[in-house]
Amino acid sequence: MFLHSIELIETLPCLSEPGRITVVGKPSRSLDDVLPYLATLPGVISYNPEACTLTFHRRSGFLAMYAHRVYITQVVDIEEGLGLLSSLVDAINATWAHRHELMPVNTPRRAARLLDVWSLLPKINCTQCGEATCMAFAAALMQHRRTLADCLPLGDDTSLSGQRASLEAML
Repeated sequence: MFLHSIELIETLPCLSEPGRITVVGKPSRSLDDVLPYLATLPGVISYNPEACTLTFHRRSGFLAMYAHRVYITQVVDIEEGLGLLSSLVDAINATWAHRHELMPVNTPRRAARLLDVWSLLPKINCTQCGEATCMAFAAALMQHRRTLADCLPLGDDTSLSGQRASLEAML
């Protein structure tokens, strides 16, 4: 077992979602050694190995991890926050237990940005995907409201297969 617990040390008002809270936790030991392995998991938004910071996208909100602190945004209440911290301990321990199967990340990593996604789309604003523009479609992709299959030109035009492959890898 890598981590025994993450103690809830404070709650803050969630700035991005009024009425919800941000939970702040303190791990029972430094997360420095496990962060490179956690950075291999899906949902990573950014990872900075020099600053020992890792940020994940959650279904609602974000999870930011530092060596000695954890922040979880858009939490309903303290009870949910305690449950999330407990689940995080389990996830950290499971990742650590399987670290020999993972390739630790030792370089900075960031998620795709809106313009990164948009630049690979056909940019013809055909609306076949249900969005008004390709920029709106790129935003919908990043928010998981749309899939690449929704962009018919991207699937139909073989000259765009390289862009589609890049988008699949990016997303």
